[in-house]
Amino acid sequence: MASPITLRLDEETRQRVAQIARRKRTSASEVIREAILTWVEMHENTGSPYDSIADLIGVVQGGKPGRSTETGRQFKELLRQRRVRK
Repeated sequence: MASPITLRLDEETRQRVAQIARRKRTSASEVIREAILTWVEMHENTGSPYDSIADLIGVVQGGKPGRSTETGRQFKELLRQRRVRK
């Protein structure tokens, strides 16, 4: 069984919680429990930064290959072309 805890809220926050509870047709306590659970899950140690984005790595394909390795050469060529135009 859940144990009670005292929580002090300013009037505006209390009203906002009550409004959400009415809209969801649940209790203010349930809204607060959900909010705390969400906050705790967000702040728990989830592992390495790699673990946080592992599902995204390799998803995007396309673009010009070698952009990061050819940038200097491409910039040099762009400057050379600008000098020639003037």
